[in-house]
Amino acid sequence: MFHTAAHELLTQLQHAQIFNPTPETPPVADKLLRLVRYFTWFVLLSGVLAITYAGGRFAWEKWSGGGVQAPKQVAGALIGGILATSAGTIMNAVIGQ
Repeated sequence: MFHTAAHELLTQLQHAQIFNPTPETPPVADKLLRLVRYFTWFVLLSGVLAITYAGGRFAWEKWSGGGVQAPKQVAGALIGGILATSAGTIMNAVIGQ
């Protein structure tokens, strides 16, 4: 009796249909990707502006002999740029592009 029940269970498992869903894009995926692309451009532009501003301030401090804070700003801009670049790479890996 156990042998028959086990055989019946295995036969049902072999004939069971495996559901294989096909992925579908969400309804607002195009708008979300456009927003991500705009945000990427904004981050790149703000990084370039931050490094340019810090470089100008660095030159001004050297010329005027003021306090030295520009190297901290340059380092902060570089660290921010590295983090923004890493976030873009991670997002591309998650999205699958």
